[in-house]
Amino acid sequence: MFELERRSRVALVTGAHGAVGRYVSRLLASDGWYVAGLGHGGWKGTSAADWGIGAWCEGDVSPVELARLCLRPDLIVHCAGSGAVGASMHEPYSDFSRTVTTTAVILEFIRVNCPEAVLVYPSSAAVYGIAERLPIAEDSALHPTSPYGVHKRCAEDLVVGHARLFGIRAAVVRLFSVYGEHFRKQLLWDACHRICDNETTFSGTGSETRDFLHVSDAARLLVASARHASAACPIANGGSGISVSIERVLTELFELLGRSSKPSFDGKQRSGDPRDYQADITMATGWGWSPKINLSEGLRGYVDWYLRERN
Repeated sequence: MFELERRSRVALVTGAHGAVGRYVSRLLASDGWYVAGLGHGGWKGTSAADWGIGAWCEGDVSPVELARLCLRPDLIVHCAGSGAVGASMHEPYSDFSRTVTTTAVILEFIRVNCPEAVLVYPSSAAVYGIAERLPIAEDSALHPTSPYGVHKRCAEDLVVGHARLFGIRAAVVRLFSVYGEHFRKQLLWDACHRICDNETTFSGTGSETRDFLHVSDAARLLVASARHASAACPIANGGSGISVSIERVLTELFELLGRSSKPSFDGKQRSGDPRDYQADITMATGWGWSPKINLSEGLRGYVDWYLRERN
């Protein structure tokens, strides 16, 4: 049981140990929120308090663990859940449990215990699947091509449905390719490992595109979306609005890591991965938000962090 200092605003961030969750926690704390975190992970080389988390509960997102917090938050940012398309292809039930079941738990907690709380749900561009047109607007058709995308869509439906049926104030942000320091998975982490091991061949053609958003900008958008949450549950894209090829990203990583060689590609597409992504961010910018960190700057920061971690 936690004795939480009651301040004017109390936030609960699930998955607060994850890269997105910790940036959200620190941003909220800097704005005067008292932040409680719930999730898994050891705070190696740092502590929850370093990220603005006043109370940390190690455990699943479950009714039991939420009760342990003895908390009636004003805001919940539900960052917990699965985070990898590839893993969902191999363990779809686990992916469902981590994404859909935990969202249902949070919604029931709000409905029963704190119906005035605002819920922000970080979803994923994976709900779009293969885009019919670029940039992708929020009203585009949803055709997810992986269990990860299907489950994110299920979670979105739960949030939208509970907002409409029970008057829960909610907002959904469909994050595109979020990256940055403290991401120990996905393209950049894997690529840096392989480049440092003198590997040069990567999957795909290199011409595939993604819309990269630095994690600090993603956190700012998630916090901004809370001000627009309502029973109508607005949904906004979270991206830079810029389409970038995988070849360009990997080429920059090679240069930043001091390699004279260039990446090559095997021409094989990964299962569940659409070819191209680019976000229409009109709604997000209409909220007064815009990305601040360009990709080259963000990649330099990531490589500097990666090298410190590797050493």
